[in-house]
Amino acid sequence: MNEESIAGGLPPVPPKDFLGVPGLPRRVSSVPASRLANLSAVERSSRLRTARMNPHLQFMCGPLLRYDTVDSDGIWHGAALVVTADSGSIYEPLPTLTYSWDPDASVNQLKPNKSSGHKNSGNSFDLGPHPADPLATSVAMPSASMLESADSVSMSSQSVVGEEIWVYGGYGGTFTFWRFMIHIPLSEQECMIHYSINAGQTLRFFIPGRGQEFRWAAHSCNGFSAGVNPDDFRGPGFRSGYDPLWTDLLEKHNAQPFHALVGGGDQLYCDRILREPELQEWNNLSPNERKTHGLTDEISEAIDRFLFNHYCSSFRSGAFARANSTIPMMNMCDDHDLIDGFGSYPEDMQIAPVFRAIGSRGYFFFLLFQCFINPEVDGVDDMKHSTPSLIIGGDGPYVPFPSHSFLAYLGPKTRILLLDCRAERKKDQVCSPFQYEKVFKRLKAIPSGVEHLVIQVGVPIFYPRMVFLESALESKLNPITALAKNGSMGLSGFVNKFNADAELLDDLNDHWCAKSHKTERNWLVQQTQEIAKHQKLRISWLSGDVHCAAVGVVKSLIGKKEHPLPPEQDHRWMVNVVTSAIVNTPPPNAVISLVSSLATKTHRTLHKVDTDEAMLPVFDKETNGNPRKQKYIMGARNWCGVRHENGSMVYTIQVEKDKGVGTTVPYSVSVPPPGW
Repeated sequence: MNEESIAGGLPPVPPKDFLGVPGLPRRVSSVPASRLANLSAVERSSRLRTARMNPHLQFMCGPLLRYDTVDSDGIWHGAALVVTADSGSIYEPLPTLTYSWDPDASVNQLKPNKSSGHKNSGNSFDLGPHPADPLATSVAMPSASMLESADSVSMSSQSVVGEEIWVYGGYGGTFTFWRFMIHIPLSEQECMIHYSINAGQTLRFFIPGRGQEFRWAAHSCNGFSAGVNPDDFRGPGFRSGYDPLWTDLLEKHNAQPFHALVGGGDQLYCDRILREPELQEWNNLSPNERKTHGLTDEISEAIDRFLFNHYCSSFRSGAFARANSTIPMMNMCDDHDLIDGFGSYPEDMQIAPVFRAIGSRGYFFFLLFQCFINPEVDGVDDMKHSTPSLIIGGDGPYVPFPSHSFLAYLGPKTRILLLDCRAERKKDQVCSPFQYEKVFKRLKAIPSGVEHLVIQVGVPIFYPRMVFLESALESKLNPITALAKNGSMGLSGFVNKFNADAELLDDLNDHWCAKSHKTERNWLVQQTQEIAKHQKLRISWLSGDVHCAAVGVVKSLIGKKEHPLPPEQDHRWMVNVVTSAIVNTPPPNAVISLVSSLATKTHRTLHKVDTDEAMLPVFDKETNGNPRKQKYIMGARNWCGVRHENGSMVYTIQVEKDKGVGTTVPYSVSVPPPGW
């Protein structure tokens, strides 16, 4: 929508022959308000009428989709989640989700026409209808393919009653979380699934065929840091700076549907919780006073209120809401899903009552909104859990829950491990030995014939080091930190808002190559190399966090006179695809230059186990086609699409061409199957 249309409060009128696809965006020209005014009341009502639920539900958020796994019988397992306002909803009968599919229909016939793109600067971008987005202005109308498939004799349909998994109570009333479990037998070919709740707006998603590898997309850092103006990233025709790359992802999905959407951490930024009125007293205390300040009922209520409202607002709005309701999500948290740096501060800060409560409730809401799990309802026994892919680890040292990792099917030859690197995190630990033991036991049970294993970890595991900076910031002799702690010379922003350590230190302590994590990191790399070797698995790593795109690699170490081992024959050859951020701002050019200069540095950490480490020069051209000097790190917003091609996994990092324009340029890296 353009600003004039929004200000007028009038939605665009779709053309009479419009057959848009619910839940997918489309480019439309803005329509003068006079066009609506010239219609009769009956015509206006007919043109603008939206699907209405019966009985009515007032959506606060959702529907959200989640993919879990496919079991050995070929059953696709997933779920949908909605949050409803009790005061505006009717629960007699209970909310019901109906889903249907035609196993004989060809997806090539069902999918919409490819979008024409955002080329005309006079056009605005219409995101289409959405059941919960308060700014949705488009009309929900069925597509021709949906009308045709509804009459198919081979159409299958199922209905499932919602399960109440949690109720939030606040000053605005009570709000119920409804979970709908979805189970679909895979067909011989790819299928489009239509679904609706209480016969309301119909949405859809896609599942692969029985022998088909998934097409999927990955992203991270879906929010802006404090001090960033989102409008700086809002190009012509977009409602906000959050939308351009999500729009690009949706258009790629429109052309060739994704079967899963992997969130690699920071699906939203919760750091703004410190602005809540009830936290101002705590926030204004000295670092030492914060560590001992008690947790009051008012602060507890404020934490839940913020998280509930922030999730509802973030997950029901804009292009992201269209993605999470039409592409089943697979999410893992990172620090900003809780609060900046949680787990990487010294013990006395981590156990501070208020800070600990923020992280604990952040993790609870992550499980609830992003994984559709409530440990109080579902329990913590992964052998009896409603989520088959779940691996329950050890108890968190600072959150009252165990870690939740997931090992899921992404096709006959592919599995993905989403490793929980936050729940058990301490300054000297990323994951506990107990979690590793359970994860490796599950990995060793991967059936033969699987060739690719993707391991998702929030923070990159193969990435340029900044150990010298870590040492400088930790030093008590650092004059800048000392002056900043005293508020001298305008340097107060240089130290962390929680415990007055240097501001970057929690980020550096988060990294796998931090001094306190390097031993664990090297051990983990060795263990996965052994799994790769003995199980003939090509392992690749997927990460986010750093607001850059990059591809790191480890491989077998060779002597000066030896020929390199081809990747196909090298079990140690593993890439780390880093895709970050889909929304947040890239680092300053000076930081990009610094990290790029470190990308060619030789690291001997793993030489003792015959392993070399490097960065791949993927970004040899700018997004405008000009040659680049810095080929290893790309400082621009991005997301990643993944497909299979002749046995190889192809990761394509889609890098924003120009800030805010909503178009991207692809940079690909191919990961071959095991050949040893």
